[in-house]
Amino acid sequence: MPKRSNGTFGKPLNTKPSSSVGTPRKLRSGRDPKTNAYRLIHGHADRWKDLYVDRLGDFLLIQSPQPLTDPQLEAAIKWKGTLKIKGVYYKKLNRMVQRSNTTSASPRIIMGLEAPDEFEVMENGLKYRLSLKQGYSTGLFLDMRENRQRILSNHIEPGFAVFNLPPGTATVLNAFSYTCSFSVCAARTGATTINLDLSRKYLDWGRENFLLNQVNPKDHDFIYGDALEWMKRLAKRGERHDLVILDPPTFSRSKQSGVFLAKRDYSSLTKAAAPLVRNGGMLLACCNAAGLSNAKFREEVRRGIRGSGRKIVEAFSAIQPPDFPVTKTEPAYLKASWLRLD
Repeated sequence: MPKRSNGTFGKPLNTKPSSSVGTPRKLRSGRDPKTNAYRLIHGHADRWKDLYVDRLGDFLLIQSPQPLTDPQLEAAIKWKGTLKIKGVYYKKLNRMVQRSNTTSASPRIIMGLEAPDEFEVMENGLKYRLSLKQGYSTGLFLDMRENRQRILSNHIEPGFAVFNLPPGTATVLNAFSYTCSFSVCAARTGATTINLDLSRKYLDWGRENFLLNQVNPKDHDFIYGDALEWMKRLAKRGERHDLVILDPPTFSRSKQSGVFLAKRDYSSLTKAAAPLVRNGGMLLACCNAAGLSNAKFREEVRRGIRGSGRKIVEAFSAIQPPDFPVTKTEPAYLKASWLRLD
């Protein structure tokens, strides 16, 4: 179990972006024994226009809006051999995710052996179940690896811990929990988690991820339903948590809340979440909507927190991990703010 510090509640506000905690050369060469799921090629930033390649354990997933060129296929053959990859998949990149179905969004094999319906990958020493037959996502968002590591190690930056409580006493509310990867990390530190999601399938997937990591899912809660409505309900009950995680999809629709657009509705989301954070507790607010600038995102988050009557006493903005490099031609899209509230 990771060692815990006493936390830094009351520290002067710090909003400097993080320095990367990763080692991209070791990671991408396949020499990191604790992680075999990462981005191998990140578009323009890696000098491959509109080409994105993810290593997912024994398989490669290549995404591009265009059919692969001969040089790209030759590179795939080289990556396959160097990393001892079993199979290579291609998916046509479609930014209009909400208009695609599972079949059209799922990749197709172009080289090597076909992946089983479900397979395991490792990240920071933990295991996660993935699938290449579930449409848009494989079950793990690779760009959140360092934020998961921050929970696992209880370390955001020097002097800034996630939890400032004794081991085994923290509670975590993971809204939009998807396959519960954040919660797996929290549970491995001894925290008790509550997982909210609008999909029973993904909650079941999350339970399997708990089991893969020797965590009993029966010791945690999995709640099916609209996250925004459930947060309001939990707040009325007077619930408070040491960490509340917001990592919503850029677009979703539910019967209770209607259409949610991250770039439009994030302030209302943080306003609903802030009352659920205990005094001195943490809010992790994330967003991958490319149309929402980092400055606007931070403004919306703070507006929601102010609207709830809470105050930010410590803040930290995390940058994209090193395998998702940022350049002028490949600008940052990921926003993640760690906020301690009073």
